[in-house]
Amino acid sequence: MSVPAPTARELSLEPADNERLAALCGPLDDHLRQVENRLGVSVHRRGSLFQVSGARADDAVKVLRQLYGRSVGGVTPEDVHLAIQEAGMPAPAGVPDAPGRADEVQVQTARGTIRGRGANQAGYLAAIRQADLTFGIGPAGTGKTYLAVACAVEALQADRVRRIVLVRPAVEAGERLGFLPGDLTQKVDPYLRPMYDALYEMIGFDKVSRLIERNVIEVAPLAFMRGRTLNDAFIILDEAQNTTIEQMKMFLTRIGFGSKAVVTGDVTQTDLPSSRVSGLRHVIDVLRGVNGVAFTMFTSHDVVRHPLVQRIVQAYERAGDGL
Repeated sequence: MSVPAPTARELSLEPADNERLAALCGPLDDHLRQVENRLGVSVHRRGSLFQVSGARADDAVKVLRQLYGRSVGGVTPEDVHLAIQEAGMPAPAGVPDAPGRADEVQVQTARGTIRGRGANQAGYLAAIRQADLTFGIGPAGTGKTYLAVACAVEALQADRVRRIVLVRPAVEAGERLGFLPGDLTQKVDPYLRPMYDALYEMIGFDKVSRLIERNVIEVAPLAFMRGRTLNDAFIILDEAQNTTIEQMKMFLTRIGFGSKAVVTGDVTQTDLPSSRVSGLRHVIDVLRGVNGVAFTMFTSHDVVRHPLVQRIVQAYERAGDGL
């Protein structure tokens, strides 16, 4: 079998700016080395002219151009990682080049713009905006919960909803935590920490605290949802793989007028007893094709955390351990 010849590309970054070039390259060219190692290419620079060679030279050029475009405020190793990750994802249809579609994959919060990376995240954001009930299903690190919280914050700030309701089944991940002191919110807090972290980042700690005090942001364990009807709310059910079939049905029938719900989870990481069927796994078959319901299925290729997380997820997928 013949091996394809390496591709060579030249890139001139304009306007030439030494400070931006230094931010792009990183200390001792660490950012360039990161691009080389992750994409298997060779990068040589002379001033603002870059020569890139390797099978993924086109992806590397895309990464360098993207990072240079965002280099005014500096470039972090995380920025480089995310740009490299995005380069390996299929581009969302019609975006970002089509200006009329850009708003479908961008979320505006008080502290900046959050955008979908790759086709799946872009489709997920579009689905949340269009559907009354959206499921984001896939492995850890794919942005399911973070993007759902971003959409909830945007909807609240735009007065499309009156409150945000954060729900999570209080199922222990293999440990036995014992009795937790405090009131209801304090007992459930440890289970909702990922959503709190996202809220703090997008709104700020003080404002989140005030919104919780006014019950504009509500924290609720799944068991306490029975009998309620939630109108004009953005409801997020996180870690839904730990719901039973009965709990999932109960939650989905809480959705009221003017409300939007997002359900996130990873069917490979359920903490339910082995004898119980995950409500998230079951609902995929039950609601597939129902009008007003959207599913986004993430894969290991959508992982946007540390590159090691993606390799770990892929290793478990290859092992086929059935978890």
